[in-house]
Amino acid sequence: MRSARIPATVGALTLLTTALACGAEVPWLAQVQQPPAAAPQTQLSSLWNDEPAGDLNAWKTRRETLRADWLKWLGPMPARPAGATWTVLRTDALPDVTRLLMEYEGEPGQMVQAYLLRPNTRAEDRSRPGVVALHPTTARTIEPIAGVEGPADQHTALALARSGCVVICPRCFLWQDAPDYDAAVARHRQRHPQTLGMHKMLYDAQRAVDLLAAQSDVDPQRLGAYGHSLGAKETLYLAAFDERIRAAVASEGGIEFTSTNWDAPWYLGPQVRDPQQPRNHHELIALIAPRAFLVMGGETGPGAADGDRSWPYIAAAMPIYRLYGEPARVGLLNHHEGHRLSPASMEKLSTWLHTYLP
Repeated sequence: MRSARIPATVGALTLLTTALACGAEVPWLAQVQQPPAAAPQTQLSSLWNDEPAGDLNAWKTRRETLRADWLKWLGPMPARPAGATWTVLRTDALPDVTRLLMEYEGEPGQMVQAYLLRPNTRAEDRSRPGVVALHPTTARTIEPIAGVEGPADQHTALALARSGCVVICPRCFLWQDAPDYDAAVARHRQRHPQTLGMHKMLYDAQRAVDLLAAQSDVDPQRLGAYGHSLGAKETLYLAAFDERIRAAVASEGGIEFTSTNWDAPWYLGPQVRDPQQPRNHHELIALIAPRAFLVMGGETGPGAADGDRSWPYIAAAMPIYRLYGEPARVGLLNHHEGHRLSPASMEKLSTWLHTYLP
């Protein structure tokens, strides 16, 4: 058992840490900030709540109100445990990475399993970037992303660990000691009848950040997150509500409510179909500002959830980013490869995180 106090594409990826200079921008930042030729005219509410757009100080006041409105909508969750204690269930000694299967307390009294991957090279205390890697929808959950099984292009957390990051891969509550989604949601509702499933996912992702930040070699000022599909949804919410996350990439989660199954009971439920409900995801992207946030979309094909239709949400939040100064580190990378995270896209993802977690 370990305990600590929580502090206030495989291949070429290993070269990125030294290749990217501190304070640099990704070389393709301007490209991901260009409106697509056929961007839809999506109508989104004002981020200023019908008040005239203001300066940065006015936004900071508005931001706190907006954040509180969202948390009220998501419903209450208990305070997270104050410490970070974990049990190692298994250790895999790879040539360049050590991979631990660990178990820790998520909600009080509820255990969560995750993989923790660490480079085998020596490091000073608080010297490494840390990344929360949130897995997609798969019955194998954290096994492929951590490189335990599956094809190499799914071993994304392992690739980031090989590039110099400490990476934690928590298992989503839908598969943690539950026979199916319905049973997992029913158990959550029994404990928290007024709380949406998306807040449970956010809570668990924040708990993973707690564990990551408690690692002695992780710099708590250099924490990032990424996820694909289901994991991208979690990444959007984690980056919006946890300011410890300095850079994030959401791949094919579907920013638009109608682009994917946000109405599922384990996410936001049928209320998102109501055109009169006031919340939408451009507000979350604005909450992330000025921290680096990239949406990756595949545009077409089975399951594709982000693409040109995601641009209006980026565009709506861009003025908020610019209140903090230039450059605005937010964008949409539409790779047109469908609902997948290819090695080429993974290299872009890694470049984004290594650039903005220098």
